[in-house]
Amino acid sequence: MMEFVIAILIGIGLSATVGFRIFTPLLITSIAEKASLITLADGFDWIGSTPALIAFFVATLLEIGANYIPVVDSQLKTLSTPVATIAGILLTASFIGDMDPFFTWGIAIIVGGGTATISQLTTSSLKNVSTITTGGIGNIFISIFEGVMAVVMSLVSLFMPFLAIIFVMIVIVAFIFIVRRLRNMKQKKWTHAQ
Repeated sequence: MMEFVIAILIGIGLSATVGFRIFTPLLITSIAEKASLITLADGFDWIGSTPALIAFFVATLLEIGANYIPVVDSQLKTLSTPVATIAGILLTASFIGDMDPFFTWGIAIIVGGGTATISQLTTSSLKNVSTITTGGIGNIFISIFEGVMAVVMSLVSLFMPFLAIIFVMIVIVAFIFIVRRLRNMKQKKWTHAQ
């Protein structure tokens, strides 16, 4: 039972991290599997294979680069939520082993996919507000923060899953606070302009 709880916590932590960077948690999970630091559920050992590691590495580099180019960043937003949801489902399912597939995929879809979607939408909202209030300049700082958080949260999720949940809650609350704060600033700006 404890292994199941830890697997769920790792899945939730990594799924939330997908909201910051989609491919960074996949890359870190791949590296950890390849280095035999973690064991994934049966059927998911391909995540630690050399081709997957290379693919996740290239995808991570492309995603990082795209986040710093405003035109590409706005195009990436269109695809990011469905891709993040799929990545969250995959990451959660990859840690839940020895269970009925219906149960495994049900949990992965609801918990992993749901967490990834909420995290991604929160991050996207923050970037949208930043684009409006700073003309996109603030997005560079948000992208740096996202990159750092993706690495830190991925490592914490894999190696300290109980701490990851607390961390995820703090980050989500902080993002909600920031989004509300920026929206209030935007409303004040519109009120003063009229």
